[in-house]
Amino acid sequence: MAPDEANKPKIGIPWRSSEEEIAGNLPKMRSYIEAVKRAGARAVLLSLAHLATLETEVQDLDGFVLPGSPLDVNPSEYGAANRGLSEPADLAREGTDRAILSHAFNVQKPVLAICYGCQLLNVYLGGTLIQDIHSEKGTPLAHRRKDVSPELTEDPLHEVRFTPESQLAKMAEGTDGVVNSSHHQSIDKPGRQLRITGQAPDGIVESVEWTGDANWVIGVQWHPERMQGDALADRLFSDLISAALGTRKTPVLKP
Repeated sequence: MAPDEANKPKIGIPWRSSEEEIAGNLPKMRSYIEAVKRAGARAVLLSLAHLATLETEVQDLDGFVLPGSPLDVNPSEYGAANRGLSEPADLAREGTDRAILSHAFNVQKPVLAICYGCQLLNVYLGGTLIQDIHSEKGTPLAHRRKDVSPELTEDPLHEVRFTPESQLAKMAEGTDGVVNSSHHQSIDKPGRQLRITGQAPDGIVESVEWTGDANWVIGVQWHPERMQGDALADRLFSDLISAALGTRKTPVLKP
């Protein structure tokens, strides 16, 4: 490995699901890997099958991206019953994300939580979820391809309004933005010390920010890894990498 490559911050990314990891199904993971690389860091895939060794593995990482998933967080984790609206849970993915978040909060390493990752972050901090936006909220706004008939071939786009002075508003250089959308669940009640900083026109939560300390922890409901060239999407990853560089310990030089 070239010296400059070795010096880049290392960002851990858990697999989206156990099924994809077992099959070695990389296409969806590549979007996250490439986004991290474009921002100037090294991406490290984290297995969902080796929770016992994860605690040691994360020690060597500088930050984390919690990706989306085709599955849903187990409703029992936020005190609800599955009313037939949630996709099956992936307990290995949930356990991995929880271990990562525990480490990241304990030692103040930055986290960018995306879609499912944002929802898991919220539940980890004691928040709750809307199990199905379309059936529970009746919103006419499309939040995923199948919300439109005939079904779209690309993610729908919609506007988002950011809270003034939030980190997202600073990244967007204003309070208005446009994001892609590919989800049927979202945050209902925010978790402890999570501030809602972005909402869609129908009120669905689009972003949250950690306020418990100075650590950089941001959750977004959209998919910035699939918006290459978009200024806000690129800024999310570049700010994550900057935060990761800032958490590195300065080595003590011996005389």
